Amino acid sequence: MDPTLHRTQKPDWIKVRLPNNPEFWSTKSLINDLNLVTVCEEAQCPNRWECWSQKTATFMIAGEKCTRACGFCAVKTAKPDALEADEPARVAEATNRMGLKHVVITAVARDDLRDGGAEHFNHTITAIREANPGIVIEVLVPDFNDRDWALQMVMAARPHIFNHNIETVERLTPLVRSRAKYHRSLTVLKKANQMVDGKIATKSGIMLGLGERREEILQTFDDLLEHDVTVMTLGQYLRPTPKHLPVVEFIHPDTFAEYKEIALAKGFRHVASGPLVRSSYHAADFKPEADIIDTIEAEVRAAKGLELGPEHLSLPKIKDNLNQALA
Repeated sequence: MDPTLHRTQKPDWIKVRLPNNPEFWSTKSLINDLNLVTVCEEAQCPNRWECWSQKTATFMIAGEKCTRACGFCAVKTAKPDALEADEPARVAEATNRMGLKHVVITAVARDDLRDGGAEHFNHTITAIREANPGIVIEVLVPDFNDRDWALQMVMAARPHIFNHNIETVERLTPLVRSRAKYHRSLTVLKKANQMVDGKIATKSGIMLGLGERREEILQTFDDLLEHDVTVMTLGQYLRPTPKHLPVVEFIHPDTFAEYKEIALAKGFRHVASGPLVRSSYHAADFKPEADIIDTIEAEVRAAKGLELGPEHLSLPKIKDNLNQALA
């Protein structure tokens, strides 16, 4: 993509609020205290001031070094460090201290690991559920190179919301996303939903402003719906550094509002759409139906043997003399 296409002057509607709430500094202190990484900082999210002031954060597990070099992403590309075995417990502790009712867990792409970090996701989900019962757990995952067994590790921990971002339209995918493939991402979304018999909310996100066409955006809506996605985010691409892809167009808020209405009319259950919307922005505004949450939690408890029916209980044997007395 030609770098001269970049729009350097941001319009008035691209505004970032600076921190003026003590909760922001409290959240920052907590994250530092537990030695955690957030995608809020690593990806230079424009909403981190607002979210942290509301005591919400998206935790990025498995380190802050990514094995891929996507043209839009501010996360550093480098050889990753070894996984930290106590990280799931530290993330769980953070959700407790912050009093979270909804948590988002994401990770860099770990192509250096055979499972892509799937087991680490599993351990983190499990630790959070044990430390903070009743919390809604959302995961934003890489594609695990479309390895079913790795994806199954994540789904076995039973998150409530499964998010994998398609990021852009099919034509621009080779340019925008390192190693990722448009149809592979669609397949991952559908497989994740099928692995739990549809008992999950499936979510994806698209960046606008990279040169995509209207008809391509609408086709992406249709493709996501055909692959069981019912929750979607739409946001403006903002160039992190001069080394990243240029911003071809700043999309007007009215256009974002129009796309939201179109998406809802097509069948999406929930759509967050706006210039500063990101995958996890106001994530707690959407909550899966109560019956889905109840089903997931019941199945998790049953798998641990915490909810057993009479047919699962071993009844004591009746002594012979009692049998004779009853005869």
